[in-house]
Amino acid sequence: MLRRNIRLRREYLYRKSLEGKARELYEKKRKIKEALEEGKPIPTELRNEEAALRQEIDLEDEHTAVPRSHIDDEYANASENDPKILLTTSRNPSAPLTQFVKELKFVFPNAQRMNRGSQVVSEIIETCRAHDFTDVILVHEHRGVPDGLVISHLPLGPTAYFGLLNVVTRHDIKDKKSIGTMPEAYPHLLGERTANILKHLFPVPKPDTKRIITFANQSDYISFRHHVYERHGGPKSIELKEIGPRFELRLYQIKLGTLDQNEAQTEWVIRPFMNTSKKHKVLGD
Repeated sequence: MLRRNIRLRREYLYRKSLEGKARELYEKKRKIKEALEEGKPIPTELRNEEAALRQEIDLEDEHTAVPRSHIDDEYANASENDPKILLTTSRNPSAPLTQFVKELKFVFPNAQRMNRGSQVVSEIIETCRAHDFTDVILVHEHRGVPDGLVISHLPLGPTAYFGLLNVVTRHDIKDKKSIGTMPEAYPHLLGERTANILKHLFPVPKPDTKRIITFANQSDYISFRHHVYERHGGPKSIELKEIGPRFELRLYQIKLGTLDQNEAQTEWVIRPFMNTSKKHKVLGD
């Protein structure tokens, strides 16, 4: 299993190293296409390669014309099978953190919760790879308050690090009659990269599901809400009921590797100046 993982990682890094060359070749073909379509002469620097490039252009279709990136490879097989998620915590979790993770287990279909015990991250990741898990979610706390959530996609990454704010669990809601029961149906579902990481935690929903998961981005804070709906007297009469939990996410880092790879390249990280730049929205509107 270890040799297989090493081989897969080498292949992934090799494909990633070819991206620069592929992008350069794509730009050359694009210039030749534009010259031919507009009836302009071929650029001087491309005249020696024109014949070979035109032959490649003739053989391309809509799927091969645009070069693929390592980001495409990360979720290339995501639609073939439903996600399989492992949920765990930092060591010696408090009661509030344990309760929060229990509720997250019902938020993510096909999720399994594991008591961390004395296991290290590398052992957890290796076990999950061997048992075909697609993602590992690790929840942290500070003085009994959940304050961090890490999503690591397997087998090759990426890993997204979020801050957790304003966590309210079902257990904390006083009026139990105002919330519904927790269903296990597949739910309906920012920045494109972040949305890609979050949406692949959920399988394709069934048409008749009444469960709705919402990730709403506002000023780079992602609000999570969990609802079910019921129809009373027709399609225009819909009652939406929040069933919890609720929390806010703040993305602060994305790494290209998995959680156990400390040497993995950092794709994006929040910087101090980003906190003071009110108009700069990383995840978009």
